[in-house]
Amino acid sequence: MAHALWIETAAAGKVNKKQEVKVFYGEYSYGIFEEVGGETYNKVKDFELWAIAPDGQKTLLALTPQAKYYSAWFTPKADGAYTLVLNNNKIDVLDFTKYNFGIFKTHYHATAKVSVGKNAGESAAVNPDGITITDVTASTQAKDGATTLRVLYKGKPAKDIEVALEMGNHWGQKIKTDEKGEVSFTTPWKATYLAEATTKEEVPGTYNGKEYQFIWHCATYTLPVAAK
Repeated sequence: MAHALWIETAAAGKVNKKQEVKVFYGEYSYGIFEEVGGETYNKVKDFELWAIAPDGQKTLLALTPQAKYYSAWFTPKADGAYTLVLNNNKIDVLDFTKYNFGIFKTHYHATAKVSVGKNAGESAAVNPDGITITDVTASTQAKDGATTLRVLYKGKPAKDIEVALEMGNHWGQKIKTDEKGEVSFTTPWKATYLAEATTKEEVPGTYNGKEYQFIWHCATYTLPVAAK
């Protein structure tokens, strides 16, 4: 797996109780967490982090650097599904021709859901310019405790996109989305799972004075679960 940005926070929250949100950069399943202030993390540090309330209201969160993550806090004000949304479309062009990957611009997007109260609902989808992963388990009547995620690309369901589901200790599996852009799976172990989806936008352009051949879109969704 390539490096990615991802969000970690408690899956359940309480009204009027402040909750911490952490943003990591690295390779989750291999236990690689890049250091804040280091050369690698600095290349992707110009992101914004928002909390989206159940009514759609967006709050920009202030970020504080820690050793291996950026920290932020938000306070839920009502019951429902809150979505933490990270977006970074301000990354310099990379030349990976020596790896047979080409010259490209990166667009990172990450989400995590916080359920406050009962019947929290789906997570929000807010990335009209790229790829995003939403949790639609609440509306799909999943059986046997399965989780259902939907992948959207520029607001539309993304068919045949490979979703990599990762956990610690190098464990992972890959599933392709169906015609609805959805994948369903069970999470049998008590752990934090990270879902990652990527796609290429085969459109050349120029960013910060450097030409690129395509845009590489990467989205992650963090899923903390308990053992079934």
